Amino acid sequence: MFIQNRDESRAYFYNVWEKQKNKLPLEPEEVVISDVISEHPEYHSYLDSKESVDTNDFNVENNEINPFLHMGMHIALKEQVNSDRPTGINTIFKQIISRSINLHDAEHKMMECLGRSLWEAQCKNKLPDENEYIECLKKIS
Repeated sequence: MFIQNRDESRAYFYNVWEKQKNKLPLEPEEVVISDVISEHPEYHSYLDSKESVDTNDFNVENNEINPFLHMGMHIALKEQVNSDRPTGINTIFKQIISRSINLHDAEHKMMECLGRSLWEAQCKNKLPDENEYIECLKKIS
């Protein structure tokens, strides 16, 4: 999934949510997003109240969780595991899931490393370091 900006990303989620609620056919990529949305009923109200959410930046300092970022990270992990990119993540994922309550729990564990990797890359104004990311994942596997 390649999205250019926040508004485009949120619009994509809203579109999939509307299709899902109306039982309309989904493109293969939308099925993944629909599954992630289904796993997060706590975020359905955000998807229903598009206008009030569009301007919300979900401030971390106020302990606000950004539902779009959270679901987006689940999607990113699914894409990484399915493509085994970075190399080895599929094997690590299988190890993590074997020690987790369920798939969703395993993804949450992995999201800690993904979030850290993305944050460090942003701070350094560089691409994420795949080796550091994989090493972080190995520590939890």
